[in-house]
Amino acid sequence: MSHGKASYVCLSCQVSYKQFHDPARQRTCPNCAEPMIHAGSAFAAPRRRDVAAWRALAVLLNAGVGFHKSCCGGPGYRPRKLSEVRRRLTYARRSGTPVAKALVRFNVP
Repeated sequence: MSHGKASYVCLSCQVSYKQFHDPARQRTCPNCAEPMIHAGSAFAAPRRRDVAAWRALAVLLNAGVGFHKSCCGGPGYRPRKLSEVRRRLTYARRSGTPVAKALVRFNVP
């Protein structure tokens, strides 16, 4: 078990909580009792009223993209706007690149 805290996100309630990470334990949302998604230790939640950012975040988390710290700092590039997500999804569909790889790519041709 790691000693740091990680973020867990409930997409339906648009909330996140920092808790100790235990891969054997499934976290549930205290508001709606739905399962929460492990987002990583370098996650910064968007404002609750920013619906577009939460929709972009939902695409990222459902594609398996996490916000984990790397050896050089933070998690790297993550799109925060729906237009950025759409552009990367179109690139993935046209080029055959896996969606998770296309979503974290900084520049899309």
